[in-house]
Amino acid sequence: MNTSAVSATTATVATIAAPAHLLLVDDNRLILATMAAGLRAAGYRTSTAESVDDAEALLTSGVRPDLVILDMHMPGHSGLALAQRLRDLQHLPFLVFSAYSDSATVEHASHLGALSYMVKPLAISQIRPTIEAALQRARELHALRQTRQQLQEALDGDRDINVATGITMVQYRLQRSAAFDLLRSAARTQRRKIAHIAVEIIQNSEKLHCQ
Repeated sequence: MNTSAVSATTATVATIAAPAHLLLVDDNRLILATMAAGLRAAGYRTSTAESVDDAEALLTSGVRPDLVILDMHMPGHSGLALAQRLRDLQHLPFLVFSAYSDSATVEHASHLGALSYMVKPLAISQIRPTIEAALQRARELHALRQTRQQLQEALDGDRDINVATGITMVQYRLQRSAAFDLLRSAARTQRRKIAHIAVEIIQNSEKLHCQ
């Protein structure tokens, strides 16, 4: 079996072994229990919370679902408050499952980043396609964030290398190419990334200037 086939097989096994984890947030215990049972029967892992406070406690404890399904209007803190936390702090994808369908609520949920908005009541068979679409979109957004982070790290690394090269030029009175070669040689000798060497040079230079 070639490498591609092995990778594909491994990915398939991993997908089967690790079904998507859904966090359901709803103050209606009957709806919550019915949804959880139906989604588990459909092959998902589920966690439940009867309030925003319960959901935040779960998230704080380290539970990190693949998707959050939340009601909007609940006693105490509203689903909108949780939606904002999911977007700004947790970076977790969510969709809304609510009895309210007024345009203002739908627009607000969309503005906060909801991947979809479903109006109660719906059967599990009707909910599942929306969940699958949201999970796929969440995976795409996660991959995009990772790409952006990698690009930013690369840009930051290049910036640090340029600054460190300049410091080395001044310190050893070298041309740019010779200074860069010195950095690269140090990285090879120490078996470290040149960006790490650059950061160390910048930090040492800053310490000298602070003395």
